[in-house]
Amino acid sequence: MAAAAEPLPGPAAPIQEEQRDPRIVPRRIVRLSDERTIGYAETGSGPDLVAIHGTLMCLEDLWLGPVPALAEHFRVVAVDRPGHGFSLRPRGRGADLWDQAACIRAAVRQLGLRRPVILGHSFGGAVALAYGMLHPEEIAGVVAVAPICFPEARLEHVLFGPRALPFGGDQLSRILGATSDKALLPLLWNAMFFPGTMPDSFARQFPFDLAARPAQITAEGEDAGWLWPGLTRSMLSYPTLQVPVRLIAGTADLVVNTDLHARRAGRLIPGARLELLAGSGHMLHHFHAETIVRAALSLRPS
Repeated sequence: MAAAAEPLPGPAAPIQEEQRDPRIVPRRIVRLSDERTIGYAETGSGPDLVAIHGTLMCLEDLWLGPVPALAEHFRVVAVDRPGHGFSLRPRGRGADLWDQAACIRAAVRQLGLRRPVILGHSFGGAVALAYGMLHPEEIAGVVAVAPICFPEARLEHVLFGPRALPFGGDQLSRILGATSDKALLPLLWNAMFFPGTMPDSFARQFPFDLAARPAQITAEGEDAGWLWPGLTRSMLSYPTLQVPVRLIAGTADLVVNTDLHARRAGRLIPGARLELLAGSGHMLHHFHAETIVRAALSLRPS
């Protein structure tokens, strides 16, 4: 049964203020158990497709990227990952990528989606692959764009990990959110687009204040802390993956090394197809929507 539209969740005043920002895509909310919600936006018609964003983002990232092109062929449901955008999760719980996949799947079931293609970018690609390993019989396949696939030491552990500490972490997020984050986060957002530059449309329309609020940056720290065990489980499970998988990655990705992640995953996942885009970086979905559409269409249920 489809979930009814509900007011946006408002445990913190900044979210209520952001709701009035015209840059932010109108959302509906699926309410799950344990004080969790999934914020989502829907567009297009056709077979179902679920779009999952990556780190330091919310659903607007994919909405401003390949979603318009995908919506010409699919009913696209773009989601905020748990702890991001308007998707709430309890502090200290729900950071594991497998748990995030389970939460998104619960929302998918409430919305009545049938055998969707699961598309994810970066951390969202890891969540999409976990979704496929958890419930292969329920989906048409996975498109993982610039996915992180294996455990490694990452900058997120240093920059955001301390903010996830149970004592003092929230206060640290608030202090840094009012000071150093104002310089740090724009640097990171721009660096993600290397070797290209951030599109003007993204710079104008992406809700940076929503993605930068202290609660979400704390969630980024929790995500980083749970990345190693989550990706270790994924790594051991890739050979058992039973759904069609399309991997898309850029040869110039400095955020998630393509050789260490997408290439290796492609060798472990049975039948996976890897498409490399020469000279493209981590945010390739903003420049190669046609490649992503083609990969999704190859999984579309007949």
